[in-house]
Amino acid sequence: MSTFTFNMPDIGEGIAEAEIVKWHKSVGDVIHEDEEFVDMMTDKATVPLESPVTGKILEMAGAEGDMVAIGSMLVVIAVEGEGEDSGEAPAAEAPTPKAEVVEERIEVENPDASDADDALAADPAPEPLPEPTPAPAPSTQAKVLATPAVRQRAKDLGIDLAQVKPAEDGRIRHSDLDAFLSYTGGYGASAKPRGDEEVKVIGMRRRIAENMAASKRNIPHFSYVEECDVTALEEMRAQLNSSRGDKPKLTILPLLITAICKTLPDFPMINARYDDEAGVVTRYGAVHLGMAAQTDAGLMVPVIRDARAKNLWQLANEISRLAEAARTGRAKSEEMSGGTLTVTSLGPLGGVATTPVINRPEVAIIGPNRIIERPMFVPDGMGGERIEKRKLMNISISCDHRVVDGWDAASFIQALKRMIETPVLLLSN
Repeated sequence: MSTFTFNMPDIGEGIAEAEIVKWHKSVGDVIHEDEEFVDMMTDKATVPLESPVTGKILEMAGAEGDMVAIGSMLVVIAVEGEGEDSGEAPAAEAPTPKAEVVEERIEVENPDASDADDALAADPAPEPLPEPTPAPAPSTQAKVLATPAVRQRAKDLGIDLAQVKPAEDGRIRHSDLDAFLSYTGGYGASAKPRGDEEVKVIGMRRRIAENMAASKRNIPHFSYVEECDVTALEEMRAQLNSSRGDKPKLTILPLLITAICKTLPDFPMINARYDDEAGVVTRYGAVHLGMAAQTDAGLMVPVIRDARAKNLWQLANEISRLAEAARTGRAKSEEMSGGTLTVTSLGPLGGVATTPVINRPEVAIIGPNRIIERPMFVPDGMGGERIEKRKLMNISISCDHRVVDGWDAASFIQALKRMIETPVLLLSN
C-alpha cells in the first residue's frame, strides 16, 4: 500500500490560491480515477477537480470555506502498490468551470423489525378490560357559520374561527378574517416554530459579500431617482412584439439599454472606471454593459460587449444568452468581467426606488424600477389638461462622488428620461 498526494494544481488563471467550496468525499471514502471529489472557487468561477488515481482518502486539506495555496496538499489517497508517491497531480487540461452546486444528503434509518418476545408467547397474561374511551371534545369550528372557502382560508392561516367575531348575521366572511388579522397583527395565526440556523458564508456568497463591502468602504456613493412616463415606450414595445416573427420577445430592458447607449456619448464620465490606486479615470468609448443577474449561486454580472453596436433584437438575444449562461455556470471568464457600466433590475419586484451598490471599479450603476399605472394630468390639446391613466417607472442611479458630480448624474438621467419618453428616437441612427 502506498500513498498519493494530490497537490492543488495551477488551473491556468494566474491565481495564488483557491477556496474549497464543496467536498464530495470524506476521509475514509473510496474514490475512483476521474471521479470528482471537490469544487474549488477562483476569482472567476467554480472548478471541479478529479482524482487521477483510485484509492481510499486518508487526509483532506481543510473544511469548506478554507483557502488552499497552489501547489500545497489538497488530499492524500492510499493506493495499491509500494512506496510513497508525493508531489503534484498529473498535468491535465484546465477543468471547465461549472455552476456552484449545493447537495444535501439525507440518511434514513430502516432498521429490521425485531423478533417477537418469546416470554409473551409462552404464558400470555389475561387481557385487561378496555378502559372507556372519552368522548371527543366538541369542535368549536363546527359551531361556526362559514363557507368551505372561508374555513379553508382560516385553516391555512392557522386561525381558530371561534375567536373571530362575525360582522353580521352570525356568519363569518373573508372580510371578518381580514379584520381579525388587522386587529391582531397576525398574532392569532399559528406558525410553525423555526429554530436558529448558522450558515457558513463561503464560495460565491462570500465573494459577493467581499466585493460589496469593498465597494461601500472605498466608494462615496450618492443616488438620484427620477420618474419617467413609459406609456409610449410600452406601446412601441407592444407594436414591435406583435410583428417580431421569429425574433425574441422584447422586454423593456433592451429598450432601456438602447436609450442608455444613445445618451452616454454626451456624458462620458458615467461610462468609466476609476483606478483609485493609480489615481486614473478611464472614460470608455465603447459601452460594455454589465447586467446584474440573480442565480442560485448568488448575484452575477455578465457583460454585454459593445452594447452600443447592437440593435434591439441583438440585445434581446444577448441578454437571454448571458442570463442563461450565468444561471447554469457556463459563462466564460471574459463574459464576467470588463464592464464599464452596470444595469441592475429587479423586474416586477423593482419597488418604488432603489439605491444600488456600484460594481467597483465602475463609477455608476443604473436601476430601473417597477412600472406602475397612475392617473396623471396631461395636455388635452386645447390649452388645458385632462386626467389620464399613464404608465410610470422610476429610474435610480448610484454614482461614485469622487468621479461623478451630482449635476452630471442628474443631467444624464434627465437626458435619458427625454429619450425614454420619446421612444421614436431609439429607432433613429
